[in-house]
Amino acid sequence: MGSYTYPKFNYVAPTDLMTQPPQRRPLIVIGAGPVGLAAAIDARLQGLEVLLFDEDDSVSVGSRAVCYAKRTLEILDRLGVGQPLCEKGVSWNIGRTFKQQEEVYQFNLVPDPGHKRPGMINLQQYYLEEALVNRALELGVDIRWKCQVAGVTSHDDHACVRVSSPDGEFEIEAEWLVVGDGARSPVRRMLGLDIEGHVFKDRFLIADVVMKAEFPAERWFWFDPPFHPGQSVLLHKQADNVWRIDFQLGWDADPEEEKKPERVLPRLQAMLGDERPFELEWVSIYTFQCRRMKDFRHKRLLFVGDSAHQVSPFGARGANSGIQDADGLMWKLALVLRGLAPQALLDTYNTERGFAADENILNSTRSTDFLTPKTATSRVFRDAALALARHHPFARKLVNSGRLSVPSFITESTLNTPDVDAFEGHMLPGAPMDDAPIHINGQEAWLLDQMGHRFQCLVFVDEVGQLDAATRQALKALADGPVPVHAAVISRHAGAIEGLPVYVDTQGLFSKRYDAQVGSVWLLRPDQHVCARWRHFNPAQLQAALALATCNL
Repeated sequence: MGSYTYPKFNYVAPTDLMTQPPQRRPLIVIGAGPVGLAAAIDARLQGLEVLLFDEDDSVSVGSRAVCYAKRTLEILDRLGVGQPLCEKGVSWNIGRTFKQQEEVYQFNLVPDPGHKRPGMINLQQYYLEEALVNRALELGVDIRWKCQVAGVTSHDDHACVRVSSPDGEFEIEAEWLVVGDGARSPVRRMLGLDIEGHVFKDRFLIADVVMKAEFPAERWFWFDPPFHPGQSVLLHKQADNVWRIDFQLGWDADPEEEKKPERVLPRLQAMLGDERPFELEWVSIYTFQCRRMKDFRHKRLLFVGDSAHQVSPFGARGANSGIQDADGLMWKLALVLRGLAPQALLDTYNTERGFAADENILNSTRSTDFLTPKTATSRVFRDAALALARHHPFARKLVNSGRLSVPSFITESTLNTPDVDAFEGHMLPGAPMDDAPIHINGQEAWLLDQMGHRFQCLVFVDEVGQLDAATRQALKALADGPVPVHAAVISRHAGAIEGLPVYVDTQGLFSKRYDAQVGSVWLLRPDQHVCARWRHFNPAQLQAALALATCNL
């Protein structure tokens, strides 16, 4: 009853790379997991040449990361794979938390209408990887399978990579090396780079179960259920009638023993009942850990995803934050490689995504402490919070079964231009953009789908006739600057402007979410974060904000 057939990707002998002296490539990516592949695809969309090495020739075994958050889905839309993955995955917004068998409370990740994507989809990681591989190949990423990195040396102006393949070893140089080789990161270890943090004394069992069940497509979490007393259990539905079940085991559990079918099956039967047929598809044991590198950039090496930081899996912060790493890095690297921005721009990758990693680690640590209280006082607090949450909304904020992945608001980034005009709402500089339904030429569309991988300038009006000729010309001219900016008009009413796209705010949700008034202007980054906003368009202000956002001051 296995639900998935693992592909085998074609090995290409790297004889063309075995030259003396070693070739130098502008960009090499190490690791064909979700993060490395996302980085490579983004690079190609930016017009960069990409060489990618991976030691395997297939996708990862087991479902692994299964929850992909709304922000990640929006990034995957931009990369060109979002729609098929959402069609394959299981969408959900509702989560329920139980104490024993009684529901304590529920939450809704996207309570408001007018969003293209749900709060989460559940989908096995191998489907994501396969889709990303196909997209990367479609875009011309040069992927070399069965090529293992055997050594890396770091220099001021390049990195030298020694690669082992079935046809022998060779060396190759990279102007920039993006390292996405996972939590155990061989490259990080080769260079003797530290990763700091905590390993928590608790273990969890992951069981992927193939079965037909009537449970809804929701996140269900139990504290102290009768089928696993004194511990916690998590249930998620995935594609192909596969269900992810996580059992808390405790620190004393023997990982090798707990993975044996004779240990796993009784736990599942106690939860599901003896009468329900199921097949055990995949089992793994994981330990909670929250760790990060101090610096994600080391000369010409840029670490992304699990190679740079690790968090406990409850909360779906691993793959989601890694894909957001790639999203925040590649537009900066593209500008640097083209000579349109100084290397200082890459230092902001470290500060911005370091902040995001710290935020994720903080929330993961709090989740872990709540899930696995280590003192009698902590347990009393947890049980009191669960009891109060049934009837008192304030206590629900204290219940922490894994705060779910949300994008970081990088409001302290040095790339932001501080507000000089008054705005309301949360679309402040540093905020990830909210989506909104729009019309383009009478057709339904979504705002984020128009943003692409470039700087954007949006101007809001009631009627397109409110834009004078000088403003229209200045907006069009933005595309011809050294760092091009794509300009568009958002209007309450339909209209047309030669040379400028017009997005119609048909439901008024853009206006509501962005606190739009006639004449309001936003400058938006290629990774769809707001970096500046004003109540009136001023070309000099916009150019200054663009220079700040690209470290060209």
